[in-house]
Amino acid sequence: MTRIGFIGLGNMGGPMAANLARAGHRVQVFDLVPESLTRAIEAGCLATGNAREAVSGCELVISMLPAGEHVRSLWLGESAGERGGQDLLTALSPGALVIDCSTIDVASARQVGAAAKARGIRFLDAPVSGGVAGAAAGTLTFIVGGEQADFEAARPVLACMGQNLFHAGALGAGQIAKMCNNMLLAIHMAGTAEALALGVKEGLDPAVLSTIMGKSSGNNWSLERYNPWPGVMENVPASRGYTGGFMTRLMVKDLGLAMALAEHAHSAVPMGALARNLFSLHGSQGQENKDFSSILELYRDKTAPG
Repeated sequence: MTRIGFIGLGNMGGPMAANLARAGHRVQVFDLVPESLTRAIEAGCLATGNAREAVSGCELVISMLPAGEHVRSLWLGESAGERGGQDLLTALSPGALVIDCSTIDVASARQVGAAAKARGIRFLDAPVSGGVAGAAAGTLTFIVGGEQADFEAARPVLACMGQNLFHAGALGAGQIAKMCNNMLLAIHMAGTAEALALGVKEGLDPAVLSTIMGKSSGNNWSLERYNPWPGVMENVPASRGYTGGFMTRLMVKDLGLAMALAEHAHSAVPMGALARNLFSLHGSQGQENKDFSSILELYRDKTAPG
């Protein structure tokens, strides 16, 4: 049993912490949302009153936060709104291992990692892929940047939450790989929605068309595992009003990170830029808190059945 501190119990972090508790670890958790703490207690975690209490005595700490500013605030003490920063690195003993699973900008990941190293604390940037369903099922993909030895040390804990564990390279590499992945995800989700809407407008059944494309050269993850057309696939956000998944506003955030990365690399990303524009437009129409597969609504004929 490992004593683990876990900060951030949102749609992804909550199920991840629950899986660690289910695996027999002592999981000390904290979140600003009381309801999230209640769910964590019900899952077998130990709720604490603040972030410092959550990491007290822990040899390993995981954070899952919305953006780089929140990660810097938590670990470095940089001010983030009214609450100010935590400077949580000062609460850890040398040799402790921090795994940040947030999807953030590369510079923030490297900044926090460098500060941790200066204190003798090991740090990995380990963003995840697989969505809320993957977090609940313990089948996430972890994309990890940092020292190989630290990745190996983290592997048993990561395996309690995910099935696919990849060491992408040095510190920050996890974030780079995640941005590339999510840019591609946005592109094929937008394309899948566009193709389905076209077929339905011309009289095809969306389920039949999905099956045809799924067995043809147009097959992709969005079509096969996360179909955006309501009712075609069970247990995906499209079949529950586009709720309970990866919100459009978070996809817009990730695409913004990808665009910044492309600018830094002087890399042409015309399809990524178009995807960002499409999801930004969709979000501006009151859809920012719906799952990103709701991009279908941009294309769908509202008078059509289904």
